[in-house]
Amino acid sequence: MLNEEELPTFSHTFKAIYDKDIPWEDGTINNILTLPKGIKVKIFAKDDAMKRVDMKVKFPAGYVEPAHSHKSWHSICILKGRMCVAGKDLRPGDYVFGWDELHGPYEYPDGCEAFVVFMGEGTEHEWDAKTHESHERIWQAELGQMGK
Repeated sequence: MLNEEELPTFSHTFKAIYDKDIPWEDGTINNILTLPKGIKVKIFAKDDAMKRVDMKVKFPAGYVEPAHSHKSWHSICILKGRMCVAGKDLRPGDYVFGWDELHGPYEYPDGCEAFVVFMGEGTEHEWDAKTHESHERIWQAELGQMGK
């Protein structure tokens, strides 16, 4: 497991990285995302000067990401599976943007892989555990594990 000091630091030089060369890691360690257990992350670049982190996030089937806010913005592109949020059933190629106002909850009935760019004061999520525990799922699985 990488600790904060070992995360890749962006060098501002050209990069071409094989996805297979970056290991999946527990996304709840090191305060990377501060979400409920179950997610995995691959961090491709971390640029402290620009306060930017480029990563992939893998959500298991049935995962619910709490309604949350954070001190940075994020852009998300769905790569595999489904992300259901704001009344929309998002599929590969679809996009989500969020910032410092409350957004979510996000449901992942079939699981999901997404490419995420955070920029700002950190990747940490702020959410209320009681509200999250009382969430009733809206979306049903239909694709199986990430569309397989």
